[in-house]
Order: sequence, then structure tokens, then C-alpha cells
Amino acid sequence: MAVLTDDQVDAALPDLNGWERADGALRRAVKFPTFLDGIDAVGRVAERAEANDHHPDIDIRWRTVTFVLVTHSEGGITEKDLQMAREIDAIVDR
Repeated sequence: MAVLTDDQVDAALPDLNGWERADGALRRAVKFPTFLDGIDAVGRVAERAEANDHHPDIDIRWRTVTFVLVTHSEGGITEKDLQMAREIDAIVDR
């Protein structure tokens, strides 16, 4: 799978809710109403990630959960990351 160019990533970002390109990865922080809402969302994202065999880095800070996507084996952002970002959006933006 090929690493996307900066232009390709920039073109995809407007269709992704709250994602940004930072430090060579896609990053989105989501503030949930409660701690348990965030934990529930992390569980649902984990299930999709496992099914896709593509696992985001996830940082939990009370009600704020940050998701980071990069295809480490390819050394950058790939279409696989964009697809996982779309799936995360579908889960957390319900």
C-alpha cells in the first residue's frame, strides 16, 4: 500500500470530521459527555480496528480521547488510515 502525498491527505481532510495531519499521522481528539461514554467509544473503535487489522494509537484523558492513525509498516499515511478515520467518525459522531 502506497503512502499518500501531502496533497492527497489534504484533499481528504475536509471529508473527515475534526481530523488533522500532525507529525506524519492523522489525529483527532474527541471530548465525550462522560468518561464512560469515551470508554464505550474506544471499545467500539477497538472492535472495528481488530476486524480491519489496522489499529490506531488511542490516548484517554478523562473525557477526551485522541485517536492517531498512521500505517507504520509503510512509513506514513495510507488509504487504510483514511478508511479507519471514516469508521471512527461513524462510531463517535452518532
